[in-house]
Amino acid sequence: MSLTPAMALVVAIAATAAAILAAALSFLAPHPRAPLDSERRFVHCLTGKQEPFPRLESDPQLVDLSVIIPAYNEELRLPKMLNETLDYLIKRRANHPEKTFEIIVVDDGSKDSTASLARSIAKDRSCSDVRVLVLAINRGKGGAVTQGMLVARGANLLFADADGASQFSDVAQLESELARVQKNGHGIAVGSRAHMVKSEAVVKRSFVRNFLMHGFHTFLLVLGIAEIKDTQCGFKMISRKSAISVFPNMHVEGWIFDIEMLLLASWLKIPMVEVPITWHEIEGSKVSLIKDSIKMAIDLLIIRCYYAFGLWKVTAAKTSGATRKD
Repeated sequence: MSLTPAMALVVAIAATAAAILAAALSFLAPHPRAPLDSERRFVHCLTGKQEPFPRLESDPQLVDLSVIIPAYNEELRLPKMLNETLDYLIKRRANHPEKTFEIIVVDDGSKDSTASLARSIAKDRSCSDVRVLVLAINRGKGGAVTQGMLVARGANLLFADADGASQFSDVAQLESELARVQKNGHGIAVGSRAHMVKSEAVVKRSFVRNFLMHGFHTFLLVLGIAEIKDTQCGFKMISRKSAISVFPNMHVEGWIFDIEMLLLASWLKIPMVEVPITWHEIEGSKVSLIKDSIKMAIDLLIIRCYYAFGLWKVTAAKTSGATRKD
C-alpha cells in the first residue's frame, strides 16, 4: 500500500521529531566519567600515607555503618556537622562495641580547604575512622554520594548532607526502621521532612522556595512517583546488599539523583520506608532555586525517558539476589 502525500509528510515529521528527541536526550543525558587513579586512593588521616580504597562490589563488609558526606566548598559548615557526627558515633561505639563505623567525606572538587580540614579534624581527635575521598573534578552531589557509596565498607550505608540540617542522632531511627522492613538483606530507609510541611521551619521559608517545593512534588505525582513523600531529604540509609544493586547502575550526578536511586530500588523490589526526622534549615545552601529547579526537571524527564526507552539498563548485581520487576 502506497502512502499518500499527506501520510508521507506525517511520517517524515514524526521521524524528524523522533530524531531530534533522541539527539536532545543524548546531549542532555549525564555521562559519568570513570574514577581517576588519584580518586582510588586516600591519605590516611593519622599516618599521612596513601592507601587504596576498597570496592563495594568486591570487598567484604568490615564495619557496621558507613556515613557518606558529600561536600563541595564546605569549610564553613562541615566542621560542626563532622564533629557532632563523631561525638555521637564514638560515644555509641563506647557503649556498644559492635557499633563500628567509618565516615567518608567526599570532597567534590572543592576550591577551598574542605579536604584538609576534614583530615585535620580527624587527626586532632586521633580518629582513624575518617576517610577523605577527593574528586579531582566536580561531579555534583549525586556523583559524590555514588562515589562514596562505591568505596564503603559498612553493613548499612548512610549519606548525610554536610550542612548538618538533619539531626544526626536520628540515624538510630533509620537503623531501626530499616531492620524492620528489610527482606533478604535488602532495604532503604528514607529520612523525611514531610511531617514538617506546616511547621514554622517550612512556613517561614521564602515564597519562591515553597512554590518550587510544591511544584516539584506535583511534578513527581504527575510522573507517577508517589510512594515517598519527601524524596530530596539528604539523610538516607541503604543496606549493603541493596547498595551493591543500586549504585553501580546510577547515571545522574546532580541534585535529582535521589529520584533515580528510589526508582531503581522500586524496580528491583527493594523494600523502602519513610522515616520522620528532626530537621532545620541551615544558611549557605549551594542550590540555585531557579537554575537548579529547571535542571532537576530536565534530569527527571531524562531519567524517565532513558529507562522507558531502554537506553539505560538495570543490571542486577550477581551477589545481591535482586531482580528487576517486570
